[in-house]
Amino acid sequence: MTSTRILYTLKEGIFHPFSFHILFVPVISFEAKMGRAEWLIEVDEELKTMVASETEMKHWMKRSIYKVPPNITDLNNKAYIPQVVSFGPYHHGHPHLNPMEDHKQRALLHFLKRSGKPLQLFVESLDKDLQQLRDCYELLDTMWQDDDHKFMQLMILDGCFMLEILCFDTHTMEDYAETDPIFSNHGKIHIIPFIKRDMLMLENQLPMQVLHSLVAVDSNGTKDEEFVNKLILKFYSSNTPVSCVGSCLHVLEVYRKSLLPDIPSHRQQRKRHWYRRPHYEDGDDIIRSAMELNEAGIRFKKSKTISLKDITFRGGILKLPTIIIDDATESMFLNLVAFERLHVGAGNEISSYILFMDNIIDNEKDVALLHSKGIIQNALESDKAVANMFNSLSKDITLDPNNNLDEVRKMVNRYCKKPWNEWRANLIHTYFTNPWAILSLIGVIFLFALTIAQTIYSILSVYNN
Repeated sequence: MTSTRILYTLKEGIFHPFSFHILFVPVISFEAKMGRAEWLIEVDEELKTMVASETEMKHWMKRSIYKVPPNITDLNNKAYIPQVVSFGPYHHGHPHLNPMEDHKQRALLHFLKRSGKPLQLFVESLDKDLQQLRDCYELLDTMWQDDDHKFMQLMILDGCFMLEILCFDTHTMEDYAETDPIFSNHGKIHIIPFIKRDMLMLENQLPMQVLHSLVAVDSNGTKDEEFVNKLILKFYSSNTPVSCVGSCLHVLEVYRKSLLPDIPSHRQQRKRHWYRRPHYEDGDDIIRSAMELNEAGIRFKKSKTISLKDITFRGGILKLPTIIIDDATESMFLNLVAFERLHVGAGNEISSYILFMDNIIDNEKDVALLHSKGIIQNALESDKAVANMFNSLSKDITLDPNNNLDEVRKMVNRYCKKPWNEWRANLIHTYFTNPWAILSLIGVIFLFALTIAQTIYSILSVYNN
């Protein structure tokens, strides 16, 4: 038996009785081999049919309305969920929004009656772009993908209701009853403000093509896309002069562009053209709070425009645009930041502005200083609420090294690091932080002056004698 080699083959490995140890050899199952082979074939086939980069780019460019991911919504989930009305498929059918569906149907009838055109014309206008409208949404349930009629009905109902809201707030519509719960003075006070907020939520958007097609059919092609843009701008800023904003994806982008109108080129800060990785070793990317800047000799003034890009620093004067803070501001900014974060090519101006404001606002004292200069108009309950809002808005926002306020930040910090300005700031921090310190400094200066006077008097006395 000693010359006989006895091997016991096991599923887990091979046992050799004369070597007194177990050698495990993994055995790949037949199913695993088949699965690997299928995966290799699948990848090879996909590689052969891989689309060109230009086609892939066009595919991503179609997307404009996104589902906000949980890592963003977890900070403030309420800011991304409409409270009164749904536009588009993402929130359609939610129980708390269903009461507005009857008003949508009624608004459609008023729109058609005033237009004098059959519904079929509007359906035909949108039908040719139906797939293009679907492609605007990042994620769609199968019921919207498979049912053309259901998706078409949603686009027309929501589009006509949105146009009725936009036109009602800027024009007089006599075909609605004075007791109408939405389209009346009562509705303007109690309902329209909430619809305004819901219309600025990223998940609650309609493709602008829907509004353009409805208006084109209604006006026999006499009204272009700028007509819709002007309706939206007047709806949100009735007292602000309306300017052309160009082609837009949806209402949220129109509003974003209204916050960022172009400013004269000679008033813009010198731009940096060299890419620089963000760093914080020298503190150039972190600006001091408004109170500290004020102590360092920097004065605050209002910019001449309302553009959030119009932030300049020259000659010790930091100019900032005036902004109104109310209950809808936080939701509006969060959705604008989400749009910049999710839509490639949207820009980063809003995110840069929020980070800049978060840097110069640490607490209610900073808000009070900016309010006294007319930069912040506070409609919230306190200055502390404004400070908390800006501090929370900046969470998880990434600093773009090429942001439009990078040079302003560096110029301010270089000014603060000048010896005289640093000395002035340290003096204020040391001796002017509370009344007792101020009184102590005044007492020291007074005693020092008396000592000098006494010395001079003694010298003059000796000289005269």
